[in-house]
This record gives sequence, structure tokens and C-alpha cells, in this order.
Amino acid sequence: MALSASTTLPHGVDSVTAVFANEDFQRHTSEFVGGSLESFTVAGDIAGEFSTTSVRTLPTTRLPEIARKFVGESLKVTQVENWEAPAADGSRQSTISLKIAGAPIDVSAVQRLVADGGSTRIELEGNVTSSVPFLGGKIADAAEPMVGKALNIQSQQAQAWLESH
Repeated sequence: MALSASTTLPHGVDSVTAVFANEDFQRHTSEFVGGSLESFTVAGDIAGEFSTTSVRTLPTTRLPEIARKFVGESLKVTQVENWEAPAADGSRQSTISLKIAGAPIDVSAVQRLVADGGSTRIELEGNVTSSVPFLGGKIADAAEPMVGKALNIQSQQAQAWLESH
């Protein structure tokens, strides 16, 4: 199942990148959806190539029933983002991988922070897949809207974070 989303924030790419690599912001977004941030690490200097790894525990109350049957009351989600160094115009790109412990779902996406004057256009494209025989397509179809929404929350919350910090 394909993921696709785009939004524009009235802040520069450097500011948006710094927010996405901020542990307090990651904790805020986890708690915003009723979960908790178990750990967050940044490897490298955010001025160049770097990666982040966040481990969250998230409630499954908003997942479709078919998904809850497999995963129970909560999910442990590990999100790894590998960021490239800025392009000449300041734009950035990261590859995102989500692994959900105990769930037969894999998510891979590419996120672009495109410099647009003093603003940043955030573009996200990716795929949700499931390895379960026969039911994999249905599980991925059921999970895709929730995964897409979760990834979009980060962009939406970045706007509020930048305005309040």
C-alpha cells in the first residue's frame, strides 16, 4: 500500500531538521498520540549526514480490529531515519524505516524537506507491506491510513513546536 503526503511549513529547512532531531520534540509527538518515547538517539552531526533512532510504545486503540488481533493493546515501534547531507539549496532527504515489534508490518518511506524560499515543503512517499500469507494485503491496507496519519502528525506538530519554542 502506498503512502503519500505533502505539507508546507513557514520555516527554513535547518529549523525543521533541528526539530525532527530533537528528543523533546520526539517525546512530545509520542505523548500527543497517547504513547511514550522509550529511547531516542542521534548519530552524527545534523549539519551533515546523520541518523536518528526512536523507540516508542503506542496504544492500538485507533487501529482497525484486524490489526489489533495481531498486536494487542500496544505497539513497540522502532523508527530509523537516515538523513543525507543538505543539497546545494539546503534541501534534505531521509529514508525512514518503521519496524513494529510483533506485527507483520514493514514501512519504508522517503521524506524530503524541500527549501521553498523561507519555507519548507515536506514530502513523504513510501510503502506499507505485510508478510502474512493471504491476509498480508488486507493487513497492509488496514494499517496504511494509520501509519500515514502517524507520519503526518510529526510534520503538523513541528509547526506548533517551532511557533512555541
